[in-house]
Amino acid sequence: MRRLALLLCLPLCLLPLAESARAADWREALGAQIDRIDRATPGELGVYVKRLNGGETHRHGAERFWYLGSMTKVPIAIAVLQQVDAGKLKLSDSVELQDADRIDVSRVVRERTGRRYTVDALLDRMLKDSDNTAANMLIRTVGEDTVQRSATQALGTQGFKRITNFATMRRDVYAEIHPSARELPNTALVQVANAPLGPGRVQAVQRALKLKTGDLQARTIDDAYDRYYRHDINSATLDAYGAMLEKLARGELLQPASLQRLYAAMKLGTFTNHRLQAGLPRSEPFIHKTGTQYRRACHAGVLRPQDRGADAVVVAVCAAGMDEHKDVDAIFQQVGRAVAQTALRPEQSAAR
Repeated sequence: MRRLALLLCLPLCLLPLAESARAADWREALGAQIDRIDRATPGELGVYVKRLNGGETHRHGAERFWYLGSMTKVPIAIAVLQQVDAGKLKLSDSVELQDADRIDVSRVVRERTGRRYTVDALLDRMLKDSDNTAANMLIRTVGEDTVQRSATQALGTQGFKRITNFATMRRDVYAEIHPSARELPNTALVQVANAPLGPGRVQAVQRALKLKTGDLQARTIDDAYDRYYRHDINSATLDAYGAMLEKLARGELLQPASLQRLYAAMKLGTFTNHRLQAGLPRSEPFIHKTGTQYRRACHAGVLRPQDRGADAVVVAVCAAGMDEHKDVDAIFQQVGRAVAQTALRPEQSAAR
């Protein structure tokens, strides 16, 4: 009788071992592919992948800080929508464009001062169009301190330092060329941004500040950005960013209506065929955001975010020291394909 009971119990007893073996298998297979991709990469590559239904995680350089670029717009959006959830702000509230908001070449920056946008419209401009002026308007609306508190709550204190608005970011970079760049008005920042990256951008900063060549503390744009990146501002570890996305998918950061609003702005239901998504199955629901800056790029999101992330897969990838377009797009596509072949269910991956 005891032997019969043991035989009946055996399949159930082996289930945890089988699940553990499957988890080890996908992580080992993904790790082998990521190592191969990284060896062929001209710069540095970081990858974070976590299956939320089992908690298994693959990390590749995920503990170091990576410059996020426009991926900071996700925690900014979370901070805005938390104010909506708290009743302190409405999506229908309007925000007036001010000269101090203007930065870079974008749709909003070309509008007249005083033009009004709803918070709802600015969320789409910031996330769908990656408009930096729209982001500045939203940061000003809720306050930089509010954004910082929210981001710290979402990202933690170990793998994150500080988010700034996008005008401050530009001033900080150009301040590596000369400290007086921190006094540049937004109109000058827009003019400088019209100059091509490289010697032309340094010369544009020099002209805007009326400096002599001997006054410059960084002579190349590479040197200026390298110095700026070392401060780890607008940066995070992929461990921290992945943890934020997990909290988001599990419904820990926003109320259901705000969560769905954010998902829509993060292109749920839209196949962009870009970067990570170019390597993922077209049928897979994916909320995501990219980030791009000089010789830096990132892409992160949540596959299958529905049902509080019950079957979700969090993916975050960043690169440094390579062309932020030509090199990165193909490399991130390869990472997306590797995730599809390993971390997603085999039947889902085979459907591509």
